[in-house]
Amino acid sequence: MASTTMTEKTSRAVQPGEGESYWQPVPANGFVELALAQTDNNGPEFDVGIQEVEPGCSVRKHVHDHNEEVIIVLDGDGTATIDGAVHPMHSGTILYLAPGSRHQFKNQGNTPLRFCFVFTPGGLKDFFSAVGRPRTPGDNPPEPFERPPDVKAIEKRTVFGSVD
Repeated sequence: MASTTMTEKTSRAVQPGEGESYWQPVPANGFVELALAQTDNNGPEFDVGIQEVEPGCSVRKHVHDHNEEVIIVLDGDGTATIDGAVHPMHSGTILYLAPGSRHQFKNQGNTPLRFCFVFTPGGLKDFFSAVGRPRTPGDNPPEPFERPPDVKAIEKRTVFGSVD
């Protein structure tokens, strides 16, 4: 009888600054730090990370056709537009984003809007690494930079649907 080999998942603790991190292009600016990514060896089947959006900036309107997402706001003030409805974002706000929901986040405060995300199934690492620039905690942010010209192709091959 053939045996099935199962990769054992490993528990871990990830401290701030230990995750893979990327500076983000306009309009978000800021950065993303992936504490846990589905693509990691023996990792979970979801992604968990922190995103920081600079004052006056935003995470553009987007959709994930097959993924669920939970956002937990840690710091800052902004708004989330989910399927056309506007919701305040402040410390303690929790958002659930069902597959197919169109959503956007805007920082409307004077400090960074900082939130934790849980994304399942995972797959954000490929997107963030393709559109961003590697970040080392403590480094000064780069000058604002544009998204790559092939961003639509990057979105299509990762976890994004079309909002057009």
